[in-house]
Amino acid sequence: MSKQRTNRGRFTRITVAVCVALVAALLFPAAISAVEEKVYEPLRLFNRALSIIQARYVDDVDMRELVYGAIEGMLAKLDPHSSFLTPEYFNELNVDTQGSFGGLGIEITTKDDYIHVISPIEDTPAWKAGIRAGDYIVRIEGQSTKGMDLMEAVSLLRGPKGTDVTISVMHEGYPAPKDVTITRAIIQIVAVKSRMLEPGYGYVKLTQFNQNADRELKKAIDSLEREAGGTLKGLVLDLRNNPGGLLDQAVKVSNEFIAEGLIVSTRGRASSQNLEERATRSGTRDNFPMVCLVNGGSASASEIVAGALQDHKRAVVVGTPSFGKGSVQTIIRLDDGSGLRLTTAKYYTPAGRDIQAKGIIPDIRVDASPYAGEDAEKVRFYKERDLENRLPNDEEQPAQSSAPDMDAPGFLHGLETEELQPASEEEPDPQLDRALELLKSWSIFQVTGI
Repeated sequence: MSKQRTNRGRFTRITVAVCVALVAALLFPAAISAVEEKVYEPLRLFNRALSIIQARYVDDVDMRELVYGAIEGMLAKLDPHSSFLTPEYFNELNVDTQGSFGGLGIEITTKDDYIHVISPIEDTPAWKAGIRAGDYIVRIEGQSTKGMDLMEAVSLLRGPKGTDVTISVMHEGYPAPKDVTITRAIIQIVAVKSRMLEPGYGYVKLTQFNQNADRELKKAIDSLEREAGGTLKGLVLDLRNNPGGLLDQAVKVSNEFIAEGLIVSTRGRASSQNLEERATRSGTRDNFPMVCLVNGGSASASEIVAGALQDHKRAVVVGTPSFGKGSVQTIIRLDDGSGLRLTTAKYYTPAGRDIQAKGIIPDIRVDASPYAGEDAEKVRFYKERDLENRLPNDEEQPAQSSAPDMDAPGFLHGLETEELQPASEEEPDPQLDRALELLKSWSIFQVTGI
């Protein structure tokens, strides 16, 4: 997207935003008296600008397109997780939570005006191609992503099974982006994977909190318990690189292990957003010790679960600090089938911790790289605190992020490129090794009475 096109789009969005507000004020004159005079100044300014555009702009303008652009611009000014969804994008969002779609298998956001990878989903084309948490996608099929709307990027990345898409990926610490051609596939999100680590010690990995997560989790643990002869000696719950998902699923997953008490609370401007989600005893599995694994790719719903397990002392949290997304988004459908993905609240752990831009801090820190050929000390997850316009933590102000201008002349040319190394499940996993060690130590302490 060219710089000229981006600037013009932003101007259009701002002007139309004020127009929408002006029309609303004219339709509801009774409310005008309650609005302060300072509100009218930008409305009058917009009315003047709109008149000029309508009279002098070189081409006819599509009012629906202008209104969409205005709403999109308003949402983009708020925070990185609020966005406008056209009818097509609204349907895409529904597909996400249902657990099946055609694409690459990555969770993305915007950072430094580019498309940024929060986390690849395991066993998807993106994961196998070596796409990493923290990567920038600077071009899609040769088109720059600088200033690109997030949902536009989603639309370009998705497509029919078997078709190819070429993206330019910028790794942290690399001098130039790499062109990677990935074949799209039907992304069947398997929310839960499980296996027995050693006799009696189970392992469950949650890859995403879609609408099937709690049901798949129950089935997985039931199977592990049967294999263990009825009772587990311990369980590792792996939330690494889990980008989150549905809030109600985070509550249900937490309730699987926590018998009673607060799981999460949310607080927003509207009273309807001030909620407390509590555990119930029905079906709770509290008869075995647990370790919960997190890293910089653990975000949102993953952090709700890890925070609840940590505050209730139900599990020892091991790994590295999580992503730090402490906000809640509400999907609001509009009359024409479009919608708003609006940040409406912040959430707090049972102990009242605000993890926004901080993340869940592990009880035991263990550094490790989940990617082939990487030194653990060189791995850097970009997190919520690095995003522009992010919500501040209750105790701090947003940090200013900075990144190279990957659209600068010559930046994408004249430099040698390297092949991306795909992820490998055969690489050593110090975090998982430590988790199993802790569980086995717990069993020893119980037997010896220490």
